[in-house]
Amino acid sequence: MARKNLLEISAPNNERADTPVAKDSRPIAGFLPQARSSGPVGGITRTLGNITEKIERASDLERQLAEGQTVVDIDPDLIDGSFVSDRLEIDPIELGQLIEQIREHGQQVPILVRPHPESRERFQVAYGHRRLAAARELGIKVRTVVRQLTDDQLVVSQGQENSARTNLSYIERALFALRLEQRGFGRDVIMAALGVDKAALSKMLIVTRQVPLALISIIGPAPEIGRRRWLELGERLDSVASEPIVAELSADHYRKMTSDERFQRALVLATGKPASAKAAAPQSSIAGLPVTFKRTPARATFVFDSKAAPGFDQFVQERLQSLFDEFQQGKET
Repeated sequence: MARKNLLEISAPNNERADTPVAKDSRPIAGFLPQARSSGPVGGITRTLGNITEKIERASDLERQLAEGQTVVDIDPDLIDGSFVSDRLEIDPIELGQLIEQIREHGQQVPILVRPHPESRERFQVAYGHRRLAAARELGIKVRTVVRQLTDDQLVVSQGQENSARTNLSYIERALFALRLEQRGFGRDVIMAALGVDKAALSKMLIVTRQVPLALISIIGPAPEIGRRRWLELGERLDSVASEPIVAELSADHYRKMTSDERFQRALVLATGKPASAKAAAPQSSIAGLPVTFKRTPARATFVFDSKAAPGFDQFVQERLQSLFDEFQQGKET
């Protein structure tokens, strides 16, 4: 195999002790049975039989390895991470606990890898990044299942394993969905990887577009914060610049907080600033028109007075496309 000497395979012992069968020593029709010769012919036959058995065993192991049915021990230095990250960080406390468990009881669950598509003699993780990190810390080989996987199969296996173990936070799952989308994976593959329906996936992607990645990174995984709170933060950021929030949360004393506490602080900062923004840019009327105009740092809003001019809002709405086209032509010229 191409990976000779990289894997330690514990092959099953198929040798069976031959149970002696009682033979009838009585002569048949007055003849005595001839004694078998223990000469070279018998030795060659046994040797050929052993060779055939070893070839069959090696072929069976190779087939099982190709099908991902055999657990093998691999040097962690030969294994690279997945090409799509699904974590913001590995919690050092949880990693320490996992290291102690493996030190005391051994690695009970193997990780899943595939032969690296771009580097011979190396592998790529589908799932099991924390177990791989623990094995590196302990300086031991990692128990592994090697399987031929396409990119689609790898990300589906990666997402489903993490969903089953429920050790990824909501925002980490949302970022995983975004990264898959950016790499060109179809919605069906992403939904299968995360185990969600179309509506849930859409909300995940909305969060990653409303909340800047810089702010998500500084907050961290926030394991106790679910979809509703992240959507709430995203909605508040529509009218608030995120850069000052990122700058404040980057201070050293905020890094000592938990990720959940940093999220709560970001929500407070996003909540406290809209009032000052509105005071700086109050709602104003447009002279001679039944319309008021309101501007914030992130958006502008027109409010039509339906009592003063019934139907005027619909009239403007029907002409928005032509107005936008005229605006675009003006920019080009």
